[in-house]
This record gives sequence, C-alpha cells and structure tokens, in this order.
Amino acid sequence: MTSLQPAPGRIRYHLVRLVLKAVTSAYVRTSVVGADRIPAQGPYIICFNHPSWLDPVFFAAHWPDRRRDLYIFGPREQDMRQGARNALITWTRRGVPFQPRGHDVIDTTRRTVGVLRSGACVAIAGEGRLSDHEGDILPLETGLAHFARLARAPILPVAVVGTRWISFGSRVAMRVGEAVEPGIYGGGRSGARAMTDEVEARLQALLAGVEEREPPGWLGRTISEAFNERPWLEETRTAGESDAG
Repeated sequence: MTSLQPAPGRIRYHLVRLVLKAVTSAYVRTSVVGADRIPAQGPYIICFNHPSWLDPVFFAAHWPDRRRDLYIFGPREQDMRQGARNALITWTRRGVPFQPRGHDVIDTTRRTVGVLRSGACVAIAGEGRLSDHEGDILPLETGLAHFARLARAPILPVAVVGTRWISFGSRVAMRVGEAVEPGIYGGGRSGARAMTDEVEARLQALLAGVEEREPPGWLGRTISEAFNERPWLEETRTAGESDAG
C-alpha cells in the first residue's frame, strides 16, 4: 500500500514552487490563458493533456491559484522509495502516487478524495499515460469523474501546449477551459462516462490549431525526453522490424 504523506508545510510548499518557477522561467516563457475560469471557491480537479513528463513541473511552478494547495495525481509506481525522481516527489509531498495496473484502486480513491475534501486541488493527466502528439489527446479515463462525484468537486480542463519539445526561449501555455460540474450528470458508469466525454470534448477544443513542433537541438531533446517513457512505441517499432524480417 502507498500511503499519502502529510501535507507539505507552507515553507516547503512555497519553496518548491519558487525554485521550480525560477528554473523553468530561466529556460522558457510560460503563460496561463483563462485564469478567470478557475473556481473561486472549493476544491477542484484539473484534467490536463499529457505530452511530456514536464507537465506536472509547470503546474507546480506556474499554476496561478494560490488559495489552495496543488497536488499532482501520480506517479504510477510500485515502490516510491526507489529512484531520484521519486525521492524528489516524496520530499515535496505534492504527489498522490498509485500502483501500476490499479492494484490499490480503493486506497487511491480514498487518498485522492481526501485531498480534495481538505480543500486542495488535484491535477490529473486524464489520458492515463503520455500522449504521442501534443495537439491530440487519447480517450480520457473515467476515474477522474468518480473522484469528482465523490468529492463534489468540478473538473477543470486545462490544455498544456509547448512541453512536448522545449528549447531555450520557447513558449509553454496552459489554456484553462470552462469547468464541468458533477451534479448535472447521472449516477453509475453511464453518468461517469458522460461527464468524462464532456471534459474530453472541452479539452480537445482547447488544443484546436496546435501543431507538432520539430524536435530541438541536443539540449532541448535531452530535457524534453529525460523521464518520458513510451514503451508502446518501442513495441510497435520492434513488431515492425519483426514483420520486415
């Protein structure tokens, strides 16, 4: 079982934010479009597209809502005690980790809903894994709708643009859409699916006109791909080589 750590103290919470903001701002320019759509009261879920491992970093550094603590749903890890990245996430106390293949689904739900009921907001990559193209999203998973209904928290679609490939001086934008309220949807799986489909439609609309960037130079590629894991691409490549052979 992966338990949720105590909430970060105010000094640690804002120190992490300031350091990440300083580091990212020294390399790229970041903007938030539609910040006035952020709910004025109560907790909420941020549902974002996920083209890069950098997405949670930019949320932690630049999300403009300072009235609530921000948590990141993830990472998907069997053991958070292993690896430098996991050690950093554990120290910041911003993560809501869960185990691969949903082995701890009940505990994960309890932890996530508990964070929301405490008044915080949780950023969730609704696709469930990295996407392959920045302008297109994969079908969203219904888990975020279940969280929203249990916590009575709206879902705020936010499109992340510019993180798939970053380079010195490039732009990253977070486009905020209209929140989806859980109270207007029915119960059960059909209600969760309908709510998820609406979030997906609004998120995809926020990505209208976004085109793929060409990979940057060595430094930009190295940063962009540092912790990206896309095993399905390797499997496809291997299968193609086997068929050709």
